[in-house]
Order: sequence, then C-alpha cells, then structure tokens
Amino acid sequence: MAEERSGDVIVVGSGVIGLTTALVLARSGRRVRIWTREPAERTTSAVAGALWWPYAIEPRDLARTWALRSLSVYEELAARPEETGVRMVEGVMGEARLDEQGSWAAARLPGLRASTAEEYAGAGLWARLPLIDMPVHLGWLRARFLRAGGTVESRVVTDLAEARARAEVVVNCTGLGARELLGDTAVRPVRGQLVIVENPGIRTWLVSTDAVAGTTTYIFPQPGRLVLGGTTDDGEWSLEPDPAVAAGIVARCAVLRPEVAGARVLGHRVGVRPVRSAVRLERDALAGGGGSVLVHNYGHGGGGVTVAWGCAEVVLGLV
Repeated sequence: MAEERSGDVIVVGSGVIGLTTALVLARSGRRVRIWTREPAERTTSAVAGALWWPYAIEPRDLARTWALRSLSVYEELAARPEETGVRMVEGVMGEARLDEQGSWAAARLPGLRASTAEEYAGAGLWARLPLIDMPVHLGWLRARFLRAGGTVESRVVTDLAEARARAEVVVNCTGLGARELLGDTAVRPVRGQLVIVENPGIRTWLVSTDAVAGTTTYIFPQPGRLVLGGTTDDGEWSLEPDPAVAAGIVARCAVLRPEVAGARVLGHRVGVRPVRSAVRLERDALAGGGGSVLVHNYGHGGGGVTVAWGCAEVVLGLV
C-alpha cells in the first residue's frame, strides 16, 4: 500500500542549510520533517571554520542580501554564545580594502577599518564578525527545530518523488547530493582540510589569501581549540586527511602567527564543499507531478553559514 501524505513539509538534508531552512519553516507554523542520510554532526557543515563574510557566492547581489539578513540573526544569537555557538570576534580579512567594499560594509559593520602594519603585514580590513562554533550551532539548530514541533528521520533518499508522495512541499537541501539525486553536474566537490590545535593564546581571527600560490590561510580561535586552514581542492572527494597537507597548513599559519608553531595537534578535519556556479534557490517549475511543491536550496559552496538564514527566509516565501 502506498504511504499517504502525513505532513506539510519535508526538508531533505540536515547540514546548516537544511537545518536552518527547516527551523524557519517550523517556526512559521508548518509541520516539518527532515529526512537525512546522516546526522548534522557528520555533514560538511560540522567541519566548517565558519566565519561570516560575503564570499564569492553567485548570484552576487542576491547572496549579499542573504548574507546581511543572516548577519542580523547571528548578531542576536551572539548574545548567548555558549548556547548558540555564535560569537562576535575581531580579526583581519587580509587582501581586502575598505574602498573595494560596497556601502553595506560601513553601514553594517561598525568599527570596520584598514588594518595596521602591526595587525597584518599587508592590506587588510579589521572587522568584528560572527565566528561560529559549528558543532554547537548545529546542535542548537536541531534542538530548536525539535522544540518547534519538527521531527528528524534517518532516511536515504534516492528519488525526490518518494518525498513528494509524502508531503505537500519538499525542500531539497542536499548540497553535493543534488549531483546524483538530480543529475546536476553544475554542483561539484571542492575539498577542504583543517588542522585543530591547542590555542596558544590567540584571540583574533585571520584570513590571508596568496593570489600567486592560490591558497587561503586562516586561523580561527574557537572555544578550547584553534582551527587552522585550509585547502580548496577542486574536484576532490576524499575525506582522508593528508599528513603532508596538514604540515603545510600549520607552516603557513605559523608564518602569520609564529606562536602557532609547536602547538599540540588535537585533530584533523576534512570536508567537501558543494560548489556551484550559482546557488540554486527556486521553485522547480518542471516538477509538476503529484501536486506537491518542490523547492531547491543548494550549491552554497563554502558560504552556507554566511547565507543560511537569508536563504531560509526566501524558501519560506517560495512555499
């Protein structure tokens, strides 16, 4: 016997995009279920360094709108950092100039200024931004979702028709899974590797980009640890840490912050970002069968945390 529809909305995927979307929908009064192949703590989102910043996400104008809406939420959540995992932390965005930012920057980021030579040996911006402890934040999102009446079901989805037969609305937040689920080859893997070390006393974050070498180096102080990164390995799927790459990450970070050298290594993390030429955030006009609504929300690359709340509110409008 075919299963009957038993809920308003099914969100497929439980990374930061899926959880945030599900929470926004549940708070609107809808009955929402998450179908997920793996728990949030095993998704790519759990590995993210998670500094809020409008990265190169396309379409750029829309991404900035989504990012600024998300910033407002994170500023509120930062009042309860132990609970939400969100803190407002100062640091330097290297290779960024004040005159290259839009008017939004000065309006929304109080204290934004050019960094000094003592703070960074090069052009950079000193900013106070949300820095998010992802394991804590994902746990908070899940708890809030459950408190709002949502449910989470462990389920492998091989065809969205299965979900569409069970709900009036299906929201596809599968990230890289959309490549196989939908045959969308526009979404591709970009591997990132991190090293977790004891914090020798660093309190500010730092991001430095070497355009010649094509590397981005970052140092993020999280509670009880220091997150060092990273890599952008286009087309790579492996989740196994590479010891040589890890040593290179530590060496690059030590050039920027010498106190990192010799810090005890606590662990290694690898994630695969769902990069796409442009975020797919839309109702699927071709999905007309069954009378249900299908909305896509995937392809955010390494910027999912930055735009999660803004994208979730767009999904609410679409459904």
